[in-house]
Amino acid sequence: MKVGLFIPCYIDVLYPKVGIATFTLLKKMNVDVVYPLGQTCCGQPMANAGYEHLTCGTNKNFIQQFRNFDIIVAPSGSCVLHIKQHLKGENDIEKNQALQIQKNIYELTEFLTDVLKVENLKASFPHKVGFHQSCHGQRGLHLSGMSELTACHFSKPEQLLRLVKGIELIPLEKKDECCGFGGTFCITEEAVSSKMGKDRLADHIKNDAEFITGCDMSCLMHLDGIANREKSSVKVIHIAEILNRENQDQ
Repeated sequence: MKVGLFIPCYIDVLYPKVGIATFTLLKKMNVDVVYPLGQTCCGQPMANAGYEHLTCGTNKNFIQQFRNFDIIVAPSGSCVLHIKQHLKGENDIEKNQALQIQKNIYELTEFLTDVLKVENLKASFPHKVGFHQSCHGQRGLHLSGMSELTACHFSKPEQLLRLVKGIELIPLEKKDECCGFGGTFCITEEAVSSKMGKDRLADHIKNDAEFITGCDMSCLMHLDGIANREKSSVKVIHIAEILNRENQDQ
C-alpha cells in the first residue's frame, strides 16, 4: 500500500508542524508514505467563493501529483471532502484518474480507524482536552455521529483520542455545534462567524478545557484567533499532534 500525503496549503504555510506530525505518525505505523513535492492548493477556496471554474489548474495538478498512489491521506476533513465532491478531470484519462483518487482519499483519523484499524497508541498527553467536531468531517465524511439523529453515537477521532495515555476528554454542552469558520463565510459574514466562534470557545472554557483539538486546523485557527483576542489560556492543537505526542512533559 503506497500512501500519498496531502498537506493542505494553509497547513503547509501556517502550521507545518501538523504536517510533520502526520507524516511522523504514519511512519511510526510502518506506512509507506510519500509527500509529493509538487502539490499545492486543492482549489477549495476558489470553489467556496463561487469560482469553481477557476480550479482547472489545481485539479490538474492534484491529479498529476496523486494519481499513482493506492491511497491518499490528509489531516483535513474539509479538503478531503472537497476533493471527494469536486475533483474533475478535463479529458477521459484525467476523469478516470480523478474518480480513483476520490474513491481512495481519506481524512487522517478515518484512515487510522477504517484502514489501519488502530487499537493501540504509544501517545501520551496528560491534559484536559475538548474535541471540536468540524462540520465537513462530521456531516460530510461521517467521522462522527450527529446529535440530532436518533442513532448510536460514534466518533472515530475520539475513539483514537481515548487510546492516548493521560488524556481527559471533557464533556461539552453542544458537542457538534459549528465554530463559525466556514472558509469564506468568516469573511462574508464576519459578525455571525465571530459570535459562533465565541460561543464555541465559551463551551470549552466552561468545562475547563486546557486544549481544544480537532481534525481541521482551519476551524482550530478560527478558535485560536478568538481565544487570543479574549486573552484566554485555552490552546489549540491538531489531533495529529496529540496522537504523535510521546513526551509527557510537553
